[in-house]
Amino acid sequence: MSKSISRRKFLLTSGAAVGAAGLLGGSGIVSSCSASGDAKSGKLVPLREKGSYYVPELPDKAVDGKPLKAGLIGCGGRGNGAVDNLLEAAGGITITAIGDVFEDRVKATRERIAKNHGQEVPQENCFTGFDAYKKVIDSGVDMVILTTPPAFRPIHFQYATQKGVHSFLEKPVCVDAKGYRTVMATAKQAAAKGLCVITGTQRHHERSYVAAFQKIQEGIIGEITGGNVYWNGGMLWYRERQKDWSDMEWMIRDWVNWEWLSGDHIVEQHVHNIDVFMWMSGKRPIRATGFGSRQRRITGDQFDNFSVDFEFENGVHLHSMCRQIDGCSNNVSEFIQGTKGCWYSSGEIKDLQGNVIWKYDDDQPNFSQHNPYVLEHVDWVNHIRRGESHVEAEETALSTLAGIMGRESAYTGATIEWDQMSAADQDLVPEDPQLGKMDMSKYTVPVPGSGK
Repeated sequence: MSKSISRRKFLLTSGAAVGAAGLLGGSGIVSSCSASGDAKSGKLVPLREKGSYYVPELPDKAVDGKPLKAGLIGCGGRGNGAVDNLLEAAGGITITAIGDVFEDRVKATRERIAKNHGQEVPQENCFTGFDAYKKVIDSGVDMVILTTPPAFRPIHFQYATQKGVHSFLEKPVCVDAKGYRTVMATAKQAAAKGLCVITGTQRHHERSYVAAFQKIQEGIIGEITGGNVYWNGGMLWYRERQKDWSDMEWMIRDWVNWEWLSGDHIVEQHVHNIDVFMWMSGKRPIRATGFGSRQRRITGDQFDNFSVDFEFENGVHLHSMCRQIDGCSNNVSEFIQGTKGCWYSSGEIKDLQGNVIWKYDDDQPNFSQHNPYVLEHVDWVNHIRRGESHVEAEETALSTLAGIMGRESAYTGATIEWDQMSAADQDLVPEDPQLGKMDMSKYTVPVPGSGK
């Protein structure tokens, strides 16, 4: 193993490797796509047989049923947005407990829920601190929204599952190899308990993407041979340090800029696009070779651009590109090439001559709800009320690990293998996080290759 990889704590053990291999065996991502038939014949042969893959029902609103008590862990912007989405998705839902590390966040969210939704979260069910997640889950909720910085997602999901609580996991679901293995194992436990776990990869509940997914599985573009995915956009927000903030408080309030908290933006944001290719193709990458740099980011220890070549089974390659820099060309999209045609995430499928052979019809009189952030909660509540287990955490963990693999390749300059990454002894999260001083010398911008 190269010295550069060792610097990133890629310490493999035979036990971890065996465990990771066992976890991958039960995944919904298949090792290779089935053949899609003779390209010259024009006959459509499915990539996967109908019934072997999940297609969500997407009614405008969840079914009525027993009242449900919901908790929120992580009272930032995404957490507040998820509360809005859940309450729009279904009737009979009450937010009964909320928690965050910071008291000001909890107070603001409690006031917002009262103002916008007319629901008064009891003061005794408003919790602060790093153990707030346990108190929310233990308060008697049926379901919990997990929207803290991603670093904490694995342990929060693990505790909710142990307590038999249904979870919504915002993406990404982890930031390192240890977190990946925790989520994979917990997903199996959730399924065994009959729980419903939905993740924030909302394209799985976006009507145009779901329709395209079905067409691709039916074989309309033939066997998948490659693709391109992009999240090139402007710089995200950041927080200047306040003089009364400790090291830990600053990092958490500025979390999207720190690798250990967010996973870097190839994991935290670009996971959406990587996930689309893995979902549509049914494949996972076997290795990644990438590069990136830091040009404009103001705080934190992350890169602000990545370019990664993911190699899949059968020689299929995916080019992944993401950037968070203002004043550059923007593109957030996916493209998949097949032996018979290609799919554009704008909603079109073309044959090899460039003719449009399928286009998503946006004008659907049967539906008025088109917000995938709401529809993913519709699906969550429907499964809970019908007593049907459905667990998306494993599939999202695989997509998250692909992003982690691309990140580590760019950080080190080395080609990273899937089996190497999934079994790595990599744990970025402090063992016992506290709001105090930290060794900030550990958090430096990575330099690939032999440079110091």
